[in-house]
This record gives sequence, C-alpha cells and structure tokens, in this order.
Amino acid sequence: MTPFAIALLCAAYIFGLLLTGFGNVAGLPIGAIASLGLAVLAAVAMPKFWRIGRSRNWLAAGLVGCIAVFYFQFRIPQPIASDISHLLNDDFLQVQVQGTIDSTPRLTRSQKIQFWLRANQAKIGDRSQSVTGKLYVTVPLLQATGLYPGQTVSVSGFLYDPKPATNPGGFNFQAYLRQEGGFAGLSGRSIEITSSSPPPILWTVRQRILRSQVSALGVPAGVLVSAMVMGRNGIDLPFAVQDEFSRAGLAHALAASGFQVSLLISMILALTRRLSGRTGWILGTAIVLAYVGLTGLQPAVLRAAIMGLAALYALTSDRKIRPIASLLVAATVLLLWNPLWIWNLGFQFSFMATLGLLLTAQPLSDRLDWLPTSIASTAAVSIAAYLWTLPLQLYVFGTVSPYSILINILATPLIVGVSIGGMVNALIALGSPAIGALTAKLLFLPTHALLQLVAQVDRLPGNLYAIGAASTFQVVILYLLWASLSWRLSPPQKPAPRLLWITAFLSLSLVALPAWYDRAHLTQISVLATEEMPVVVVQTPGQVVLINSGSETEVRYTVQPFLRQAGINRIDRAIALDDRSNWEKLRETNAIETRYQVGRAIDARLLGEGQTLTIDPLRLHIVSANPPILEMQLHNQRWLLLGSKGQIPSTLPRADVVWWPGHNASMLFRAVQPQVAIAPSLEPPASSLQQKNIHTIATDEQGAIVWTPDRGFAALLSEDESSGL
Repeated sequence: MTPFAIALLCAAYIFGLLLTGFGNVAGLPIGAIASLGLAVLAAVAMPKFWRIGRSRNWLAAGLVGCIAVFYFQFRIPQPIASDISHLLNDDFLQVQVQGTIDSTPRLTRSQKIQFWLRANQAKIGDRSQSVTGKLYVTVPLLQATGLYPGQTVSVSGFLYDPKPATNPGGFNFQAYLRQEGGFAGLSGRSIEITSSSPPPILWTVRQRILRSQVSALGVPAGVLVSAMVMGRNGIDLPFAVQDEFSRAGLAHALAASGFQVSLLISMILALTRRLSGRTGWILGTAIVLAYVGLTGLQPAVLRAAIMGLAALYALTSDRKIRPIASLLVAATVLLLWNPLWIWNLGFQFSFMATLGLLLTAQPLSDRLDWLPTSIASTAAVSIAAYLWTLPLQLYVFGTVSPYSILINILATPLIVGVSIGGMVNALIALGSPAIGALTAKLLFLPTHALLQLVAQVDRLPGNLYAIGAASTFQVVILYLLWASLSWRLSPPQKPAPRLLWITAFLSLSLVALPAWYDRAHLTQISVLATEEMPVVVVQTPGQVVLINSGSETEVRYTVQPFLRQAGINRIDRAIALDDRSNWEKLRETNAIETRYQVGRAIDARLLGEGQTLTIDPLRLHIVSANPPILEMQLHNQRWLLLGSKGQIPSTLPRADVVWWPGHNASMLFRAVQPQVAIAPSLEPPASSLQQKNIHTIATDEQGAIVWTPDRGFAALLSEDESSGL
C-alpha cells in the first residue's frame, strides 16, 4: 500500500468520526451516508484532476469513513444492568457508596475535591447491594485529606443524574460524564477511607516533584512550573491564573502537549548524540513513555508522544519521515483505541495546532526572512498555531484573543526556559528533594516574569473579544482558506502579495459580516435557565439589555457563556430587580454602560415603583418595587417578570408572557391571563394545572427559552419551535 493510500485511509477514518456529530436521518447515520456519497463523487472526479488518487482509493476511503461512523456508535459507553446509575428513580437519592478511587483528586472552582470512584457496593437505608460503574464524586475540602488513587473509600451523600446544558454556550455535564464512561454523580457529605494500599508510583513521583517546586517557589509560581512540566491533571493551579492564561491565549502552556514532548525529544537528542542509534532510541523511548505516564495519559500528550517517537526513530536511524502522514497515523491509532476522543477538545486543539505548524509555519518563516532567524521562526510558529486553532476556538467558545500572537512571541522564550528548567529540576527533585528545591529557585525570575506578562496582558482592554459561535459552514470554509493559502505559500508557488490580503479579507468577512448583521438586525428575548431569579437578555438592533445577572456561579456558568456565544461584549443597560445580582463578576468580561437598581440605588441609578424606562423599541415599567415586578414590552409582546418568591399581589397587569418563581400559579394566571408562563421549576400543584390556552414551561426541564418575532418561542432542550407555544 502506498503512503498516499495509507494517509488517505487515515484521513477518511478521522473524517468519518467527525461526521458522527450530524446525527441520524430515517434511522441511518448521516455520517455514513455522507462518507459513501462523497467517496463516489471523489472516485469519479478526482482521477481527472489528480493522477495520484485512483478511484479505488477513494472508494476504499469512503468505506473506511462509513465503518468509522458505526464503530463510533458501537463504542459509545452504555450503563450495564448493574451500573449504579440505575438506582436513580428521583433527581437525588441519599446513598452510601463504597469503591476505589480511580483518578487523582483535584480541586474544583467550588472549593471541593473531585475524583472518579469505581463503585462496587451501594447502601440505601438498611439495604446494601453490589453495583458497578464510575461515579463523578465531589466531597468537602476538609474531608479529602490524604486521598490518592487506589484507595478504597466509603462516601455518603446524594446520588444525582447529570444534566445536559440548559443554556446556550453552557457546559454539557451529562455528555462529559458519558464520554468518560460515567452516568451518575455523587455529591458527598462525608468520606471514610476503608483500606489503603501503597500509592501508585507515578502519583508519588508527581507529588514529590510538586512539593519540591512549591517549597522553593511558593504558590502560584511553583504550581505553575509543575503544571507546565506535567500538565494540569491533578495539579491544582489557582483558577485565577488558569483564567488569565486562557484569556491571553496561552492555555496551551499549562497543558502537557506536543510543545513539551518536542522539548523533551530535543533534550534526548542532545544527551544521546554520542551514543549509538539503537541505544539512543531505546533510552529516548523509555523517557518519553515515562513522561506520558507522568502526565496522566492525556490524548494530546499521547498524540505528541507517538509522533515524537516516530521522529526520534527516524533521526536515530537516518531515515526519512513524512510529518503529515505521521500526524494522521498517530491520530488514527489513538482514535482506534478510543474513538470518543474525536470530541475531546485537548485532542482537537493539539491536532489542529500541529497540522498548522506542519503546513504553514515553514512557508511563513520563509516569508519573514527579513527578520532575525529566531524571531522569524517564533513568529511563524505562533501565527500558524493561532490561525489553525482559531476556527475551532470560534466554533467552541465564540471568542478570540486579539493579543494572542504577540504575547506568544514574547512569552515563548520564557515558556521554553521554564519548561526545560522545570524538566531538569524535576529529575533532580526525584533524586533529592532538598537539592531539587534549591535548584528550583533558579526558575524564580523567568516564572514570575511570565506571570507578570500574562497579568499585564489580562488588564489590556479587549483581551478576550466575543465574536459569537461560528457555524460548521464557517469553520469548514476557514480551514479551506488556510489550506489553500499554505499551499500557495509553499515552493514552487510564488503568491502575489495581494493573495495574502484577499485571503485575510475573505476570512475576516466570513466571520465579521454575519456577526455584524446579527447585531444590526437581531430582535430576541432570551430567558436563561436559572434557579431562583429571572435572568433575561434582550437584544434589539444596536442595544443589549440584561435584567439581573444571578449569583456568582450563574454569572460564570450561565450568563458569561451565553454572552460569549452570542458575540456580546458590551451591555448597554443592566437592570437589577433586587440586590442578588453579581455585576462585579460580570464586569471581568463584559463592559456595562449603565446600571439600574429597582427599589434602592447602590452604585447604580434608581428605578422606583411606577417609573418607566424606554430603550427604543423596548419599554420597561416598574409595577412594584417590593416585591420586585417588572413589565416589559417589545413590539406587540408584553412580558411580566416577578423577581421574588414573596407574596404575589392581587392586582397585576395582564401580559402575554409571565416569568414567575413557580408557586401560586392559579392566582397568578387568573390575574395576568398569560398565553405563556415560564418558571425555573414547577411545583406539583402548578404542574398539575390544566389551564386553558396557557402553556407552562419549566426551564430546568426545557432549558433556556428564546423568543423572536418571526419564530416565536423555542426551548434549548426541545425541538418544538412553533410560534404557537
């Protein structure tokens, strides 16, 4: 089989797995149909334009892509009959679970300790039974002292069913657990270690290195060095530092990936250059495999390790290697082992960044030959990696880091220095923690310089700019443009300077024009799925109004993700119905032009009872300040928002839509007579009501609710998008 045929089949397998994201039609996977259809078209058309591609190669590729789709579905984890998730017959179940800790415990943003537990027994009341399955467990911080993988523990708490994303841009907790083979979570209240075996060797090594570097450099510098060397898996780097690196476009520096593996390979080659090729290969393989185990078998590291070992073998045996084919083969091997990794963000970003470096970095470096060699090389790598991960960044997060290329160029020498120094120091710390702590102090200046650089960039205006979530069509076109540009930049092609400008203009237009059109013409009301108070985003041409922000947790996990995927960077009017909103947290990512407070003014303009605020075409009227009740009118649609669980007044204006806390439904419906009633959850009396011509919606079940004048109401978790709702 020719190298081209191998590369084509690998690409077809990866492409087939990507097509699994399109679902089914008439009971058949769309991906399988598309793979075969595209293969037939390619078999007919491609040989006429490309002599290397024979018809049988394309047909074989289509068959491989089709098989990949079915293989993916076959490998989707399913709970077996004894899985602990089958015990759930309600949202929460008080239970005591015994099992073995299956991952390194780590700190969460809510200051709890999280780990995976492989369950073997569950006790409900006085009844015990054998179970199987993985549980996503969280326990209080003070309860988790001394935990490590391999221990047998007994955790008491509440078993719960993980929920899908209920808001646009939100985290799909259910999908995440299922990808990891888990189908239930356990909110632990107490934990008891029932038996302990010696901790795993790799865990002990990680802790030895971490303690040595933290003792010398403190927090966060010491933790940062350990994270840059061994990855963030099981290393509790402060979330404030993680967020700063992410907003600056340097998140890759905190994850063990191809960058660290390439540095390791370079160090191995330098150390083994006087040894025989076979000895160098064996020693290098042992070091790389040990490093992979140290990082926790992450997909991005495994991909880099396979490619690195292939490159090491080629260099130590004087053989040539085809980098693109090596990348495709490495990705295929991993995806054969676990096809679900195709949707792992670390794998996706690592793959696209590496592909960009292979296709674009060298041609860019050649065009930057007017710069000093080291600067040209660093700039080319930064630009190539940025370009090839940008479409994926837009698709997943809807944001760009405007200073990313510049800060990557400035930070690369520091990242290289800290990473190499950290690796050398880790080896010293394994032999002698005391000497390791002493030598780690040499990393004080570059580590703190890196932290300061990132902190300064984080303070720059617009350091993270929301454009809005890109569509699949936009992502595909952008990658086609990047590939075309890379091909034209490569010898013997001699592109005219205008080609670069044309490509830049087309790319910018593809992203910016749809975003600009939406802001200029979109009229939409979004009711986010929150627990206690209404959080409503009103978008009209040129204006964004936010009513309430929710708690700090809701700001982080509900409001900010929605604003990012909607491409909203500035809120023109922010209105708080009470004092429970957290505007300071929201200001970290979004500018707020004017704030209003109902009832009393604290750092905001006062909106008193009976007062009306007009933001054309939106009209807001304060019906009551205590309890807070807001009437909102947009076009011919009249809304009523009740922002408290207090007593509902006996006299209320009529409205087409009402948001209420979910209680006293009968009295509310008689007074308001709405067509649509929205609540965070419905209490049993409300859910049993059969009100004539009134549609009740619970956002905890149907997710966020979106209304537009043309399409009416649509629920995130419902396919019913009829304006008759």
